[in-house]
Amino acid sequence: MLPRFGIEVAAAVGDAPALLAAVHAHRPDLVVTDVRMPPNHTDEGLRAAVSLRAEDPRLPVVALSQYVQHSYAGELLASGSGRSIGYLLKDRIGDVAEFAGHLRRVADGATVIDPEVVRQLMQRRRDPLRQLTAREREVLSLIAQGHSNAATARILSLTEAGVAKHIGNLLTKLNLPLNDDTNRRVLAVLAYLRSRSD
Repeated sequence: MLPRFGIEVAAAVGDAPALLAAVHAHRPDLVVTDVRMPPNHTDEGLRAAVSLRAEDPRLPVVALSQYVQHSYAGELLASGSGRSIGYLLKDRIGDVAEFAGHLRRVADGATVIDPEVVRQLMQRRRDPLRQLTAREREVLSLIAQGHSNAATARILSLTEAGVAKHIGNLLTKLNLPLNDDTNRRVLAVLAYLRSRSD
């Protein structure tokens, strides 16, 4: 499709490691990546884009997605002083010529962000807990008060397994990093306390 609009494709790849290798090998004028890439189809493409921009903040990058991936979208959009960057939602790309124009604009140093991406990121910044269900908010409130899973289960007349499921869901919705250096439960409580003080 892109060559029809005068855009030469240096490489087409299927996963994030291949994307990184292709960029290092070809030094393209623009990188277009899907947010979800193999093997896990979560946010591999977006993380690769963030990595590439960390190496070269001037590298033009456009991320395409079905949805707004909160965990790295803000980091990508803030990279390189917000220049030469794009984040577009696939289902809102209706005109191929317009899409090619967006790619050229990003390659020339502009920022092109789907308005829905901006809306969701701003909404999340205002209240990250907004996406939680009422029950998940209750569970988080009790955790913030220092209650264990067993105590929370008793107070809310739930099973401990039910409480654990609610905790898992709210941690996922809050996009808290899953690694050995962080305690996601503590981060969730901090998010809760910040939202109460705003």
